[in-house]
Amino acid sequence: MKTLLQFASISTFWLASLAAHADGLKIVAAENFYGGVAGQIAGDSATVTSILTNPNQDPHEFTTSASTAKSVADADIVIYSGISYDPWMEKLLGTNGKPDRVVINVADLIGAKDGDNPHIWYDPRTMPALGAKLVEVLSRLDPTQASTYQKRLDDFNASMKPELDKIEEIKASSAGLEVTATEPVFGYMAAALGFKMLNYDFQVNIMNDAEPSADQTATFERSLTSRTVKVLFYNSQVTDPTTDRIQKIAKQSGILVVGVTETQPPDQTSYVGWMLHELDGVQAALGAKSQ
Repeated sequence: MKTLLQFASISTFWLASLAAHADGLKIVAAENFYGGVAGQIAGDSATVTSILTNPNQDPHEFTTSASTAKSVADADIVIYSGISYDPWMEKLLGTNGKPDRVVINVADLIGAKDGDNPHIWYDPRTMPALGAKLVEVLSRLDPTQASTYQKRLDDFNASMKPELDKIEEIKASSAGLEVTATEPVFGYMAAALGFKMLNYDFQVNIMNDAEPSADQTATFERSLTSRTVKVLFYNSQVTDPTTDRIQKIAKQSGILVVGVTETQPPDQTSYVGWMLHELDGVQAALGAKSQ
């Protein structure tokens, strides 16, 4: 049984926490898709700032600025992807920040490890896990709003149903389809759709700005010219001579070519809307091919 002194201490902590955040919490997300979900869960209790918002910017080549560093230093909650996708954020977190700042490494929430495909937001498990963690953190900072945060999470999870239904719909008709990609951006979603992804080593080299080996390149091109694969996914944010040549070979070979983006485009107002847009593109391409 808690003593009166314990209850007083807990109440003092709550009051101190609320006073410290009287002007609202500050949440900083490394990428805009995490920021969007954070905004849906936090509502008007927080100001959310996303650092990477430009779909034409290569996230792997991002460099920080003084304003970015200040935003991270002033944040109450920081969200980043982890597993070497946004190492610049880890460097910023190594500098001075609020003593009670909460840092959420999203990869940790789903058990992703260094060496795994870092594009974890395409995994349908990721955002519900982030939402649940945010409810936990926000409810600890402001217990009076705990039920509101939970209701927003419930609403967010319900909003994902059309996405999950679309995944199952495509999987039911196309599971086992052999596909490939210039980079592993769409990898987790391809797996959720039941696709068999080929040429992964080639994709990792392109992602890391390394030149694929001659054998990797030959194998990749052969999978296109032989029409072993049926779809080529490409990162529409990044173009270079190698990926341009791959797309050209795919089109000449009659392979479906589908572009995907790493960050949520400005014309997509929500994470779920973005995912549905990508899935609609896949479904439309597969439907056109079957006609």
